[in-house]
Amino acid sequence: MIVRLSGEGQYKLSDDQLAALNELDNRAVGAVEAGDEAEFSGLLSRMATLVRTHGEPLAGDDLHSSDVIVPPLDTTLAEAQADFSGDGLIPG
Repeated sequence: MIVRLSGEGQYKLSDDQLAALNELDNRAVGAVEAGDEAEFSGLLSRMATLVRTHGEPLAGDDLHSSDVIVPPLDTTLAEAQADFSGDGLIPG
């Protein structure tokens, strides 16, 4: 799976790390629905850290399309309400 960290770049993430990213994504949806900006911000940071730590950075000239886009770390709760709903960023 190709994951884009907004403003940073793309990473190839293995299927076994996808489950961990999906869990954080689902928890981020819950934080947005609960109106918990601190929890949402922390989870967004953990999502980016997981991708950076376990993903393989792709070259800047690599033209793969992204399967998932993780929003910028400074995304506010109000901004996230448009993106983090239902299934979140990762369906399933």
